[in-house]
Amino acid sequence: MNMGKVIAGIIALLVATAYFSIFIVKEVNQAIVLQFGDPKRIISKPGLNFKIPFIQNVVFLDKRILNLDTPPEEVIASDQKRLIVDAFARFQIVDPLKFYISVGNERVARSRLSTIINSRIRGVLGTQELATLLSTDRAKQMSIIQNDVNTEAENFGIKIVDVRIKRADLPPANSEAIYSRMQTERQREAKEFRAQGAEIAQKIRSTADKDVTVILANANKKSEIMKGEGDGKRNNIFANAFGKDPQFFAFYRAMQAYEKALIGGETSLVLSPDSDFFKFFGKSSGPLIKKR
Repeated sequence: MNMGKVIAGIIALLVATAYFSIFIVKEVNQAIVLQFGDPKRIISKPGLNFKIPFIQNVVFLDKRILNLDTPPEEVIASDQKRLIVDAFARFQIVDPLKFYISVGNERVARSRLSTIINSRIRGVLGTQELATLLSTDRAKQMSIIQNDVNTEAENFGIKIVDVRIKRADLPPANSEAIYSRMQTERQREAKEFRAQGAEIAQKIRSTADKDVTVILANANKKSEIMKGEGDGKRNNIFANAFGKDPQFFAFYRAMQAYEKALIGGETSLVLSPDSDFFKFFGKSSGPLIKKR
């Protein structure tokens, strides 16, 4: 009976020893085996591993690319303009031993990296004007920041994969001032464009009026020329007709005088009945125009 208990105890001790001796490293992890706090082994490959129970312990570190959001930082540009920068970084633990000795754990590493990144952001972006920070040239500045941060992060066994700015905002007071200036500038440009449009419209109207005047003058000139030519031909016809028949000429002139004197109804004439004005109203003994 006692022997059975001893065997059971031995088996239990062996199971416990095996349980505390075996550990599994996952694909997303890397492990450091510590013996009384001193690193003894670095395990990067996934699988089943062993350690000395109760003497050695294991620290697991993530070997994936990790994200880091830094707190917003106020940056003063070289032209004394202020900018609120919110950045993020991506990093990876590439040297577990150096990482463990220098920072110990991921929480401390994140804090140190945030401080370094914000410091480099202030240092690099502070040498540029605000317009440069808000333009496409900002990518060049971020590349400089990433290289500088990576140089310092190597001391922690960390590789900086990327550093970027999520947001770059102006402080509220600056935003309102810049918006006001932009609004004033846009209003000035709109006013200038309207003035230019009005000037162009006036030029077009002036040109059109000039063209109308020229066209009308040419038309009137042609009209007068044609009218003169027509009057000339008319006079020639009348002259030929009057030369052939003087009596017809006298009759025609009398008809014109009657037309001018009698049309309108407002004119009163006092004439002698035997006036030449009425000679064509009397009875004629013969035809007024002789037939040839």
